[in-house]
Amino acid sequence: MKEVSLKISNISSKQWTSLLIELNLVKSSWKRFGPDIKIKAKNFDKIIKWGRKTNGENTSDINTDFQRNNRKTNITF
Repeated sequence: MKEVSLKISNISSKQWTSLLIELNLVKSSWKRFGPDIKIKAKNFDKIIKWGRKTNGENTSDINTDFQRNNRKTNITF
């Protein structure tokens, strides 16, 4: 198994959400070629669920209160 760790600082909550959604798209796209990518991040499931919602979809079950952490954030694959 190979592992990559990213340390990200000075990122806004919108940028953080977009980054996680993009990484999840890469994970989904590469799955058919064999790699099994695991992403660990705080509130990852909530962010992806929010990112996959369609226009007009009921989002009352999604808690969109993401806490911004001004410290360095680690992502492990």
